[in-house]
Amino acid sequence: MYVLGIETSCDETSAAIVRDGKDILSNVVSSSIKFHSKYGGIVPEIASRMQLETITQVTDSALKNAGIKTRDIKLVSVTNGPGLLGSLLVGISFAKAVSFTLGVPLLGVDHIYAHIYASALDRQPIPLPFVSLIVSGGHTSLFYVKDFDRIELLGATQDDACGEAFDKVAKILGLGYPGGPLIEQLAKKGNPKAIKFQCSGTQGALNFSFSGIKTAVLYRVRAQALNRQAVCDIAASFQEATTDTLVKKSLLACKMKKTARLVIGGGVAANSCLRDKFYQQARKHGIALHFPLKELCMDNAAMVAGLGFRLFKKGHSSGLDLNAVF
Repeated sequence: MYVLGIETSCDETSAAIVRDGKDILSNVVSSSIKFHSKYGGIVPEIASRMQLETITQVTDSALKNAGIKTRDIKLVSVTNGPGLLGSLLVGISFAKAVSFTLGVPLLGVDHIYAHIYASALDRQPIPLPFVSLIVSGGHTSLFYVKDFDRIELLGATQDDACGEAFDKVAKILGLGYPGGPLIEQLAKKGNPKAIKFQCSGTQGALNFSFSGIKTAVLYRVRAQALNRQAVCDIAASFQEATTDTLVKKSLLACKMKKTARLVIGGGVAANSCLRDKFYQQARKHGIALHFPLKELCMDNAAMVAGLGFRLFKKGHSSGLDLNAVF
C-alpha cells in the first residue's frame, strides 16, 4: 500500500511515499532555515509562506522519485499537530485537496508520535511495548508505547525543550542559528569536565528542565573573558550535562516501566555525543536501543506516512473537517 505523507509542522516542507509502513520510496524535504537564521529562530509567517510556495513541487518530486503515479496512492497521511498553526494549515489543506481529488482516505497524525515511529522505517519492526524519548527543538518528552495508538506520556520538559536550550546557548556564545550542530562541533574541541553544569531539579522524576542550565551558561559567559578554548569548554560542558540528564531519565523510565527496550527520536537524536552515551549506558544496563537513521531525526514526511499506515490498518481515519492541533 502506497501512502503519501505530508509534513509542514515547522519550517520544513516535506512529502514522502512509503510502502506498507516501512519501505521509504522517497522522502523530499525543503527547508526555509536560511531565511530564519538571521532572526535567530523560526519566523512563523516566513515558514508558512515558503511552504505554500513549495508544497506542490515537493510532492511532485516525491512522486517522481518514488516512480509512482498519483493513482497509486491509497492513503494521504498528514501532520495535524503540534506545530505552527499557519504551517500546519498549509499541509492539512493540501492533504485534504489530494485526498478529495483522488478519492482516497485522509488521516491526521501527531507529529511527536511520528518521531517515535521514525525508528521503524527501513528496519525490522520494533517489538512492543517500549519507552521512547523524543528530544527536539520544541519537545523533550518520555513516553510508554504499548502500541502506536496507545501511548502514555511519562514526563516532559517543564520549560525549555532540550533543542531550544542548545539554540539559546549558541546565541549566548555568539555562534548563530540553529545552535545544535554548532554546539556539537565546538564541543569536540572542548573539555566536557571543565565546568560542572547541571540541569535543574523537577517536579516528577521523569520531567525535564533546561532553562536553569541555559542561565548558568549566561552567567558563566558574563563572568569570564572568552577565548576560543573557553567557548569550546563551555559548549562541551553544557552538552555533557544535558545529554547525561537525557540518558539518566530515559533509563529510569525503562526501569519504572519494566521494559528493556528504548526508542529515541527527534532532531537532537542526531547528536553524536548523545548517541554514544546512550549506546554505552544501554549496553551496561541490558537495554535494546533503537535510533532512527540520522536523516530521519529531523522533521520529515516519511515518518508521517509510516505512522499513518500503521494507524489506518488499526481502523483510524480522519474526515475533511480535520483541523490543526497546536
